[in-house]
Amino acid sequence: MSHISFHLKASLSLLLIVLNTLFWFTPVVALGVIKVLIPNAWIRGKLNLIIDRMATCWIALNNLNQSLLGRTKVTRYDQERLSLNAWYMLISNHQSWVDILILQRIFNRKIPFLKFFLKQELIWVPFIGLTWWALDFPFMKRYSQAAIAKRPELKGKDIEVTRKACEKYQFSPVTVMNFLEGTRLTASKHEKQGKKFNNLLTPKAGGLAFALSVMGERLDNLLDVTLVYPNGIPSFWDYLGGKVKEVKVHIRVLPISEERIGNYLEDEDFRKAFQLWVNEIWLQKDQQIEVMLN
Repeated sequence: MSHISFHLKASLSLLLIVLNTLFWFTPVVALGVIKVLIPNAWIRGKLNLIIDRMATCWIALNNLNQSLLGRTKVTRYDQERLSLNAWYMLISNHQSWVDILILQRIFNRKIPFLKFFLKQELIWVPFIGLTWWALDFPFMKRYSQAAIAKRPELKGKDIEVTRKACEKYQFSPVTVMNFLEGTRLTASKHEKQGKKFNNLLTPKAGGLAFALSVMGERLDNLLDVTLVYPNGIPSFWDYLGGKVKEVKVHIRVLPISEERIGNYLEDEDFRKAFQLWVNEIWLQKDQQIEVMLN
């Protein structure tokens, strides 16, 4: 592929994504505003279903765009049976903005619509931020230990945001998505953490624990997804331009037992046990990546 054709293809793909987003933006956000103004929970639930179906169509068109222009081969290494009628918590490693497009590509119309945990600042992204808001994506604001030391009233605020976000998902099937590493993998971040895992950053268990404490009785399974880019971590532009030839994906469906639901903030024994469980999942994921790369 020539340098010029690569950039032309990436530019065309981006233009189609933008046009597709603008097309769905107005009806999705309009229904989102109406949903906020209506006090009846049943009506709000029906509006949620309509908004989610619109977003499913939006993703389907983006997927068609990627298939025609990018032609990236996505290989799944599993035989897991998934359902549109189940409640899932989905966790994954995080390496690139491409991860989100791949997850939407492989799971659209296979499981309930994906709701991502997002940094609060992303609500200001033009058009797409308001779309995420209308779709009830949970926006998270993390407070550092230094900030909490200065303002003790901030302690537990992020937990309360998680709780309120997840409470909205108890009335119709949904998939709540969380990148446990909290940020994308880079060599500098990996080095700074002491390379505790060969191919991963250290997972943060708190957000998952808080979400399970709210939704645990409703959730059917935990989906553990491992993403691998055999030719190196790509940029968003690389993916749009068709430079990413293959992505490998492994999916595990894990049970969520009662012992995984507890008071993460105040119960020290539960917190240690939960962190051990998450670290064990991450060790297995690290080994799975080695297998997929080789």
